[in-house]
Amino acid sequence: MLKKIMVKGIVQGVGFRPFVYRIAKDNSLRGYVKNMGNYVEIVVIGNKTNINAFLDDLMNKKPPLAKINEIKVFDEVDESLYKYYMDYYNDFIIEKSQENNENNEEGTIPPDIAICEDCLKEIMDKNDRRYKYPFTACTNCGARFTIVKELPYDRDNTSMDKFPLCEDCLNEYKNPLDRRFHAQATCCPKCGPKVFLTDKNGKILCEKEDVIENTVNLLKEGHIIAIKGVGGTHLACCCDNDEVVLNLRNKLNRPTQPFAIMTKLEYLDLFATFDDDELNLLKSSKRPIVVLEKNKDYNKYFSKYVSNLNTIGVMLPYSALHYLLFDNTDKIAYIMTSANLPGLPMSIKNKDILNNLKDIADYFLLHNREIINRCDDSVLKKINNRMIFLRRSRGYVPEPIIVNNSLIKNNNKNILCVGPELNSTACLVKGNKFYLTQYIGNTSKYETFNYLNDAIYNILRLTNTNKLDAVVSDLHPSYNSTKLAYELAEKFDTELYKLQHHKAHAYALMGDNDIFEDAIFITVDGLGYGEDGNIWGGEILKYRYDYDDKNNNGNKNYKNDKYIKRVGHLEEQYQTGGDLSAKYPLRMLFSILYKRLNSDELIEFIKKYNFFSDKDLKLMLFQLDKKINVIKTTSCGRILDSISALLSITNKRTYDGEYAIRMESVAESYIKKHPDDYTKCLKMAKNDIEIKNNILNTTDLVYNCYNMLLNGFKKGFIAYYIHLAIAEGLSEIAMKNAELYDIKYIGLTGGVSYNKIISERIRENVEDNGFKFLYHKQVPNGDGGISFGQGIGYILNSRC
Repeated sequence: MLKKIMVKGIVQGVGFRPFVYRIAKDNSLRGYVKNMGNYVEIVVIGNKTNINAFLDDLMNKKPPLAKINEIKVFDEVDESLYKYYMDYYNDFIIEKSQENNENNEEGTIPPDIAICEDCLKEIMDKNDRRYKYPFTACTNCGARFTIVKELPYDRDNTSMDKFPLCEDCLNEYKNPLDRRFHAQATCCPKCGPKVFLTDKNGKILCEKEDVIENTVNLLKEGHIIAIKGVGGTHLACCCDNDEVVLNLRNKLNRPTQPFAIMTKLEYLDLFATFDDDELNLLKSSKRPIVVLEKNKDYNKYFSKYVSNLNTIGVMLPYSALHYLLFDNTDKIAYIMTSANLPGLPMSIKNKDILNNLKDIADYFLLHNREIINRCDDSVLKKINNRMIFLRRSRGYVPEPIIVNNSLIKNNNKNILCVGPELNSTACLVKGNKFYLTQYIGNTSKYETFNYLNDAIYNILRLTNTNKLDAVVSDLHPSYNSTKLAYELAEKFDTELYKLQHHKAHAYALMGDNDIFEDAIFITVDGLGYGEDGNIWGGEILKYRYDYDDKNNNGNKNYKNDKYIKRVGHLEEQYQTGGDLSAKYPLRMLFSILYKRLNSDELIEFIKKYNFFSDKDLKLMLFQLDKKINVIKTTSCGRILDSISALLSITNKRTYDGEYAIRMESVAESYIKKHPDDYTKCLKMAKNDIEIKNNILNTTDLVYNCYNMLLNGFKKGFIAYYIHLAIAEGLSEIAMKNAELYDIKYIGLTGGVSYNKIISERIRENVEDNGFKFLYHKQVPNGDGGISFGQGIGYILNSRC
């Protein structure tokens, strides 16, 4: 009996072929297994019982890092091939890889994963030939995505091609029973990459066994070290010294944005609180940054300048190099932050690392293995009882997200979605597989825009995609990503489709949950270009799949979204100076209070902050009076910004979302110390909600905060109040519409949905009133998930 089998999924770089070899031998089968670049091909010859046992093992005993998306078993093959297979294969063997481009089939490269326990034992064993070797890896761990150039995933197609294997490593590489069989990143001190320490001029100071020890000593002395790692470069320094941390902040021009830290598992409970979900994620092979709450002893171990929030971003060592740095020190943690200037991508080439960071780092720990695909650390936080992506990147990319709903599963198009402007990703859709790129960032910057372009072509190449059926962009005409979409659509001679920002958020939430039933969506963030030409950001949207074409007046060329309609929103406010109000939140506060205070009261109050000159204040007043250089916005983020400014939490943005993030920290810290105030705060928030025509009055909410401040309320109480008031108002509009249209699902998405106070209060309201609450799982809530939603939205709308 002969069967030919095709296996798709994450089946390269995870020890899949030696696994197939072993189970074939265990079941007394002959034939072969072969890597075809975009799938694995297997031929097995034997009796029916053994073949069935093999197929069962294939599904149920696969390697821990393998993911099987599809198995096709062919009972019949060409007669001549059948005879060849029967005559030629007297045993089971692993054939040489073969590139396959038929039918535009995609393969999947596994993400980079942390060093495994077996390799970790080797680097700590003085008698092992890989003792203290920073690039130790096997089929179960190490670099994958960051070193691959193209498919198939063989050593020749990775940046390891410049390091021919020594005899010992080659023997392991060729042995199907060894865990390093065809481990493309495998090497040892004899044949693999080298680390070396340089000064800021690139002069090599040491490059042998003492490199790690010297680096640790420099860190202890208070120096900043640029460390080239797996998918990029980190800036590292000690985190218990105010002077050192402030020095790093000044050099990076990051006055307030919290730094992530790296620590060992045994030190976690010294400074943070965590539950099993957070701990298991920290320890997982993905090794992301996890945002944890500080504990009461935090200040004993860390400078106050590491994080000015009630939380700290923490990751455990994930490479051999990281473990070696901790093995040589008594420090419990290092700052380990991405080595890039604000808004720009990390440097990955040694020359660029030295040139770009010479005024920041004192020394450089580099290596001579090329990073092919830059990949930042992933970041997650527990909200609404689940771990949520703030940033989906290393450890997860380029593994696809699969949507199994029939509305999506039957898609036969290749769709490229270019995302928004900030915190962006791109997404390639092939069938029901959604390949999100690594985190890209702010594409308004030239260098980051180029990074987006490179990431797009890279994902096309790694998925064997030569043809596109559509390109999808944001509705905003000025986004660089939108301009890129025009270029790509022209180059691939295909359709360009535009989808409104908040509708893409809603579609992302549907796809993330694989639920496409009628729903009401609360989509809240900082900004998105609205269909009315204004800036949206506090929207209640209704999704119905039973779209009536009569509403379209029979226009078959209608290009707007067919299923999602705006049914409510926050009150429109003015932003004086346009985008300046997003940078300087006192402008937003000025604009809102303009509706309730007379000119003299307004100017007198804002002057107390000593931020604007008299000339600035008069100009802002003139702009509001004449409606010159002001834009309308329903942004939830801008409301939070205004209260952050009111409470003097911050008056100038230094990183995206800063005002709301810092005010959330103030509110959470306050209510933790004063839990009895929660009931009073909630009662006030509920009483103050005013909704008319599905529009939440935010002017009076801000005005209430103003009066509370004048009447001596604590800033933390006011901060908590505005969170609850927004949550109550949004919940009420959503639930009223759900009742009106007999809808059972209410979802929450957008950047503001990362706010624990708002999101958890909305969930509580929704579930207490008998509705089903939708929240994100695999896709970022914020703009990092927009490209995924663009793909979902296009597929649904193109069906009409």
